[in-house]
Amino acid sequence: MSTSSAAPAPLSDQPLRGLALIVGATMLFAYSDTTNKLLVTDYNVPLVMAVRYITHALLMIAIVAPFHGRTMVRATRKRLVLLRGGCLAIASVLMGFALQRMPVAEATAIVYLAPVLVILLSGPLLNEKVGSGAWIAAALGFSGVLLIARPGGGLDPWGIAFALGNVVLAVGYNLLSRVLARTEHTITMLFYTALVGSILFGLLLPWTLYGAVPTPLQVFLFVGLGVSAGLGHYLFTQSYRYAPAAILAPMNYLHLGWAALFGWLVFGHAPDPIAMAGIGLVAAAGIVSATMARKRPPPAREEAAATPEEAG
Repeated sequence: MSTSSAAPAPLSDQPLRGLALIVGATMLFAYSDTTNKLLVTDYNVPLVMAVRYITHALLMIAIVAPFHGRTMVRATRKRLVLLRGGCLAIASVLMGFALQRMPVAEATAIVYLAPVLVILLSGPLLNEKVGSGAWIAAALGFSGVLLIARPGGGLDPWGIAFALGNVVLAVGYNLLSRVLARTEHTITMLFYTALVGSILFGLLLPWTLYGAVPTPLQVFLFVGLGVSAGLGHYLFTQSYRYAPAAILAPMNYLHLGWAALFGWLVFGHAPDPIAMAGIGLVAAAGIVSATMARKRPPPAREEAAATPEEAG
């Protein structure tokens, strides 16, 4: 098919489209986190991750490969693509350990220190212009995180440590997503993400494949975890084709709002008034980011968006 040799779509200056994609991605990520927490209460984290990534990879091979052919495996900068997949795989298992010890909303709140760091680094590393609106949105979102995950909240120290480890790797994943969007197909990056996780956690299966036989509901949750995570990362990766990291990073905070909602619906963990104020600040960050996108002129930012060869 002709798609197997077509070049990846160039980066486009369509920030509102990028924002819409990131909203869908954050909702799917929160659903995945909630499902993850349900499963890791009964099964070990590496096993849950193995099922998630293997399901993701098999679905891509069965559904996506017939339409995209060799495009799915043809990477221009394979080392960076594999590094990106490794960042996500290790970040995922750290998040699983954090969710074993913390409520969904609080664990997600700590993880959302990452977008702040992405904004700080997208200028010097990706050569993107970071405007005042992005800094305001980041400050609002970060303030919301502090209110939600404030000191004295009784959070498990090991859970916090695992969540902070996730932050470091999430920054690398975010920045690599933008760097690779210039040369790689979205479907290629998505496949290698699934492949790296499948190999890494699949190799551990002889030591992690234990526990009770899953119920029909748990089988549904296992499959849903792979589907939602795969689709979420597709939308996330695609969003970076339409907007720079400095605009998209504040919108990642919507993940917190979804996480609080799902945590309340599934686990009965209702945020207190201070946490609700934090969620309000997160929403304000999204509004500022969207307003900045509407007013932003369409400069030829591709020339200055990144110097990917210098990134790794």
